[in-house]
Amino acid sequence: MCGVSDVDPGSARRFDVDGHRVCLVHLGDDWYAVGDRCSHEDYSLADGEVWDDECEIECPKHGSTFSLTTGEPQSLPAIAPVPVYGVRIDGDDVLVTVDGGAS
Repeated sequence: MCGVSDVDPGSARRFDVDGHRVCLVHLGDDWYAVGDRCSHEDYSLADGEVWDDECEIECPKHGSTFSLTTGEPQSLPAIAPVPVYGVRIDGDDVLVTVDGGAS
């Protein structure tokens, strides 16, 4: 999907993977991938603020936060979760799994 140097620690970046908008987040040695569309309205989560200590990302439009581990909303106005995808590092490559296939 991308290289480990493509996403700075403490930040997020949007990628398109097999027809899915994915928000990839790099926190320390950990990587997270969630759906990039806020479940409240269609805004890119990758444009939002990453909350390292809480392991969440905030929607830049209305302020809903989402858990990077479960996709569950942590604050209103969002009430529905966003998808969570598998991430693995293979050498210098970051691979995200959506719908059963690695990309």
